[in-house]
Amino acid sequence: MAPAADVDVLFDVKNNYYLGAYQQCINEAQSARVKSDEDKTTRDTFLYRAYIALNKPSIPLSEIKASSTSVALKAVRRFADYIANPNKRRKIVEEVDAEMNSNLEEDDTNYLITGLIFMHENDIDNALRVLHLSDSLECQAATIQCLLKIHRVDLAIKEIKKMQEVDEDATITQLALAWVNTAAGKEKLKDAFYIYQEMIDKYGATPTLQVSQASCLILQGKYEDADKLLQEAQQRDANNPDILINLLVNTQFLDKGTEVINRYINQIKSDHPNHPWTIDFLNKEKAFDRICQESSA
Repeated sequence: MAPAADVDVLFDVKNNYYLGAYQQCINEAQSARVKSDEDKTTRDTFLYRAYIALNKPSIPLSEIKASSTSVALKAVRRFADYIANPNKRRKIVEEVDAEMNSNLEEDDTNYLITGLIFMHENDIDNALRVLHLSDSLECQAATIQCLLKIHRVDLAIKEIKKMQEVDEDATITQLALAWVNTAAGKEKLKDAFYIYQEMIDKYGATPTLQVSQASCLILQGKYEDADKLLQEAQQRDANNPDILINLLVNTQFLDKGTEVINRYINQIKSDHPNHPWTIDFLNKEKAFDRICQESSA
């Protein structure tokens, strides 16, 4: 048996966050008994990140003081500000860009959050630059997400091997492996599906795990099975953008009709105006309208 000092008292807090069980993460964080200042900071960073994931950035903005001396908590507050205030995003990006070139404070959470901001801006080069400053599993997992965004599955495979060398059984390592397997496609899609199923069997279903499974099924052409999973996930979180986007895609494969497709599109556009999918869709609509006008001129 491992000595008590080796027990991670925040395992459930972190694990629930990785699995997408954000409310459970918050519940665990609020009841976690931590003694060291380091553990308290870690607890609070996951607590507030979970609120941001639930689209409640106002909570960390109100509870984390701008004058906080914690580098990690200041980073989380900045991310909450970025998410909550689209009109301030350009300024925030300029700030982190300036820090990158001068005095970015050393802290794994700070590196991660800075990387996430760059990822939201689709600035993958800068995201990779900052994420490579840390060897934490979370930063390595975010690195894999970046590499998959630019379709470098080959490099993502090398990165997952590094994570496996550190802790092959860690939830975040297993999830990152599933992402890589999904991107690799073909027979690897089944491997990814079963990784998610193992997580569900062990920890319970979450919308994140179910939509991930559904994505594997859609890529395998199993549209009916994917639809059942997405409908079940939607009952858990009716307005989750990732569920809605996958339902939209799958609905087209199932040929459910224009009315249903447009309903999903309108819901995503209305309820998630700042989601990357919405921004990309609106840009394509504008480009299409411009081409139509030029063609008819």
